[in-house]
Amino acid sequence: METVKKTLRDSAAMRWLMLLLLSALMFATYWFQDFYGSLKGLMESELGFTSEEFGRVIGLTTIANMFGMIIIGGIILDKWGLRLAGIVFGGLAALGGAINAMATAGVFGSDHNTQLTMMIIGRILFGSGLEVTCVVATRTIVKWFRGYELALAMAINVGFGRLGSALGLAISPDIASGHVAPAVTFAATLMGLALIIFIIYSFFDIKIDRQTKAAASGEGTPDEDFSWRDLVKLATNPSFVYIALLCVTFYAAVFPFIQYAPDMLVNTFGFSYNLPADGSGDITLFGSRALGNASIYIAFFLFGILFSAVPANLKTKMQQRVTMIVVFLLFMVFIYVLRDTLGQWLNNGPKTASLIPLGTILFTPIFGNYVDKKGKAASLMILGSALLIFAHLALALTGIKIMAYAGLISLGIAFSLVPAAMWPSVAKIVADNRLGTAYASMFTVQNWGLGLFFWGIGALLDLVNKGNLEAIRAGEMSYDYKIPILVLVASGLVAMFLAFKLKQADRRQNYGLELPS
Repeated sequence: METVKKTLRDSAAMRWLMLLLLSALMFATYWFQDFYGSLKGLMESELGFTSEEFGRVIGLTTIANMFGMIIIGGIILDKWGLRLAGIVFGGLAALGGAINAMATAGVFGSDHNTQLTMMIIGRILFGSGLEVTCVVATRTIVKWFRGYELALAMAINVGFGRLGSALGLAISPDIASGHVAPAVTFAATLMGLALIIFIIYSFFDIKIDRQTKAAASGEGTPDEDFSWRDLVKLATNPSFVYIALLCVTFYAAVFPFIQYAPDMLVNTFGFSYNLPADGSGDITLFGSRALGNASIYIAFFLFGILFSAVPANLKTKMQQRVTMIVVFLLFMVFIYVLRDTLGQWLNNGPKTASLIPLGTILFTPIFGNYVDKKGKAASLMILGSALLIFAHLALALTGIKIMAYAGLISLGIAFSLVPAAMWPSVAKIVADNRLGTAYASMFTVQNWGLGLFFWGIGALLDLVNKGNLEAIRAGEMSYDYKIPILVLVASGLVAMFLAFKLKQADRRQNYGLELPS
């Protein structure tokens, strides 16, 4: 009788260690993508940026990906493997981060146009590597977790990305301390560290490829060479088309909003940019305010994992229920102890805006585990799109703080539901050896939407308020965000329609999106 040889991926400890190494890449890239959102006011006052210029910097991050960089990266991934794609494009993103840091520090010159130009160049380079590294991370998780806890692993990986977004938004003003450059330098340093960690991961990747003879990883046998027919097949698959368009319309209503959310909360709902000067809104850890505040977000993420991963792996229903009750009680104690600090945060624009990714930190692992155990992925995408619509309506049509909180929490839950259901669903729709190309195609289409909305929201904001811009910059008036946010409502409506169409297509094509992973 032949003995089945086990590989590294058959060890639960090794799988989850690899997830941690890969998630460092997601954490750093999402931090760098979103952290400018909490610095918009400071960039206007210190660097002289307008809303349109702010939108141009973050919007042009996607320009290379709009014209095929992710497709090229996906082809490199499928032909030459995860390691080369991760190192090359991770290095490109880190280089872009370094240029941004040098630009804000005045290395290239201190005049406004030079800083703006070099920041745009840096963000373009960062963006050129950003999405491909996300494809690499997603594709690698499929490699390690297919047949195991795939949806949960993807959800936790997404959770690390959202943790990066939340910390970038919430902690960057603490790091900045009144100047843009320190916050940018810190974010760029994270990118460099993440690249080093991925290189460490590569040694494990080499070993598992040797164990499996590269047959199961889709990394390079002659009969698997990339063909443009693969893109045609994807483009003519209704389920893939619907999920790709859902990806772009959903994320276009979320990621650009995150960049403007702190400023919107300050201008529309009367939140502040700064915490009280007496330090009552801060947590200090080892003498560091930024580290102390960051620990709160990390605790939320750990509670999310405890709620989802731990009970699911216990043997009896009684053990699961007892564990859930204990974790819930600990969570409530955690909230009670921090009630004064959290009360201050809920009046601060950047901290409150971080409720969006903070919600995903808590809920994404829970929803990912639900998809693994129960399925219903297409239905969850419909629900997530509906929550997205409610969130933006609450933020656009009222100036009441309680509705701002309700909208942000709903958006955070939606931002958990849809990714937790969507990314594992792609692995059901597309053959394993073409997942790199599939994810790359989705990210390419997504970047068209993000590029338009990143820049468009800033340009529309200036257009809607063009008669009051001088008074706004003098602090005499506030930006009116109503029309830009209603545009995001329309994007959410389209996302919901596409989620319904995806569910209908799955009934015809039988990919099993409603079935457990």
